[in-house]
Amino acid sequence: MPADSASKMDPNGAGNDSNVQENMLGTSPGASSLRSRTESESSDKMARFILPSMDGSPPKVLTLNEVGDVLKNIQNMELVHEIAINPEFKFEPYEPPENSLERRIKDIMHKAFWDVLRGQLNETPPCYDHAIQLLTEIKDCFPQILSQNNSRALQHINEVLDIDVIKQQAVEGVLDFKAYANFVINIMAKSCAPARDELIHQLTQIEDVVDIFKNILDTMALMKLDMVNCLLDFARNDIMANSVEYEKKKFKEYLEYYKFGFPATENWLKNSCVHDVNNVPNSPEQAISNAYMELMDWDESKEFPEVLSIDKERILKLGQRAKRLCTCAAVISICSAVPIVSQRTENRVALAKQVEIILQGTNNEKELLDFIENVWLQVKAVINENLQKEGQMVMDANTENMLKSQIMQSGNKESPVRILMWKRFQTYFRLAMRSRAGLPPPPPGYADFKDELEAYCTALKRVIAYNHSVFGEYFMKLLTQQRVTTNDTTATAVNAANELSTSDGTSKTSVEDKDVNNQ
Repeated sequence: MPADSASKMDPNGAGNDSNVQENMLGTSPGASSLRSRTESESSDKMARFILPSMDGSPPKVLTLNEVGDVLKNIQNMELVHEIAINPEFKFEPYEPPENSLERRIKDIMHKAFWDVLRGQLNETPPCYDHAIQLLTEIKDCFPQILSQNNSRALQHINEVLDIDVIKQQAVEGVLDFKAYANFVINIMAKSCAPARDELIHQLTQIEDVVDIFKNILDTMALMKLDMVNCLLDFARNDIMANSVEYEKKKFKEYLEYYKFGFPATENWLKNSCVHDVNNVPNSPEQAISNAYMELMDWDESKEFPEVLSIDKERILKLGQRAKRLCTCAAVISICSAVPIVSQRTENRVALAKQVEIILQGTNNEKELLDFIENVWLQVKAVINENLQKEGQMVMDANTENMLKSQIMQSGNKESPVRILMWKRFQTYFRLAMRSRAGLPPPPPGYADFKDELEAYCTALKRVIAYNHSVFGEYFMKLLTQQRVTTNDTTATAVNAANELSTSDGTSKTSVEDKDVNNQ
């Protein structure tokens, strides 16, 4: 038990008057060597996190200290952009790849550590070398999973997990290893995120002391990840407050020394300057809006706009998400011709969910076509099942063939029903882009996909709005220059035509006058 009850606390709050012994356990060369070979998961050297890739490059593996440095000294424009635009951007736990040498070494080290710990505790009398090492590492973990504002909690932990006192208890044979485990679990329960409450509760149900500590370390690793992502969330607010100006500044600096322009971006904007029915070109604002609409279904045979390259993968994925959603809506619209679907809301909603699940994994038009037959088989099964539940006959051959033909066609973007649903989708998104008071109600055919429709629109609006904040002035400048150039070219052409017309008229008059004079 602790030597000084006024300044030291054991897990149960009891004091002890014994003096600290000089011959501490675990100081032999053999023990030191073994510790270095069987390091537990709690060591800070083993705590690493993955910074996800943002541009197709390999993810970066960072230690906890490196995470702090990255967030304090963030100078990578792609990282700034990703954190600001992607609310789901998080650090991930690092695990060595399966079957890699690093993974095999890690597994061997950890197994050896726990085997040695269990063996030492089973000795008579117990040996606490590894137990003391483990408590030392757990003590060192708490500053990483607790806010520095919790100074009183950290002070309390340091008092209870006083390693000198623990070693003294081990020498005297009074070390209650499980009591320390209970103390650690109690502190974790008070400081963990709500999402970890169930894991903490499970810790209290474990009887074997070695298994308790193994699970304590697993849970602490998750709490470290929570803390890292908490740091990210705190940094996100500052980053979002300044990221647009930061990116505009970086882009302006880039333009100062890069004088060759962005041809793909210019073509993208130029193609959006279509003329209306009166042959009047669109305003720059309307042209930009049309250009953004094109991102919903980008033609991958075209070169992607250079200035949006950071978001290229995200935009293309959103485009495929839109096609999936449009196909789902087309299928349900077709199925609504069957009364058992259109007149039974619960049947239609359930079928819509099943269709959405079947198409969820598709990533391109070919996969949509490949999966559409599975959709038809599910539709057929569900409709016939519901008909039979109500004592009706299953679909006859004509109805079945007609329904199958239309559903199979919906896997093709040229399907009339899908074209109609796509136009409604585009109209909805155009309204959503203009709306400042929330999203409009779903268009016909999309009511059963309201959550996915709104999630998609919110995601694409966020990408477009952010990039417009950064590049909008540049886009307006390009379109204004292009408009002036077009007007000048048009004016020149009109003047030339007028001159030619005048010249032709003059020549014709001269010829006629000459003919009259000759007569």
